[in-house]
Amino acid sequence: MRLTDNRYASEKQQFELALRMIHHEARTRTIRLCTGLSDDRIRKVYTTYFRNAGQVVVKRRRGKSPQQIGLFVKTPQNQLEATTLIALYCASLLLRVDAANKVHSCWPRPDVEYGHRVCRAFETYLLLHPKSSLSFEWAWNLLHNISRNSELYLAICRRCRGKYVQDTCALDKRICPSCALSGGPH
Repeated sequence: MRLTDNRYASEKQQFELALRMIHHEARTRTIRLCTGLSDDRIRKVYTTYFRNAGQVVVKRRRGKSPQQIGLFVKTPQNQLEATTLIALYCASLLLRVDAANKVHSCWPRPDVEYGHRVCRAFETYLLLHPKSSLSFEWAWNLLHNISRNSELYLAICRRCRGKYVQDTCALDKRICPSCALSGGPH
């Protein structure tokens, strides 16, 4: 076996992740954070594999990634979807919840493995919520916002004791989105 057999393995992983993230319509900055590829290289990958493929099925989002949190708690359905994503991030070992119900990031900074885990969690989320209201970039925003424990936190339902995503500044009736959507007894 020669030492050079796997010399392109790292670059291949970066490239595969870039394709996967472009497919989810991630912004260039988000892709760059995980892959380490230059902005120009990411645009060339998009042009080569997506834009010139005949039909433009994958759009390129421009501008900054979303930063707001209102969408996550706007409706019980959105709250349920955000809570599903948090559970998937925990299952993917991207986040952990401590005994005090605080959320912590498990990774010091994004890398290729981190990017693949985010993609797997998002793809599972899409399977669970086929008519999803959160895009990849909104899911990325949620992942980073919840771990700061400043604007969003995990509340505990007074009915079922389940955890759910809640805005720290909003009035909380302490009813999780599952209980709110099912209309169970008060």
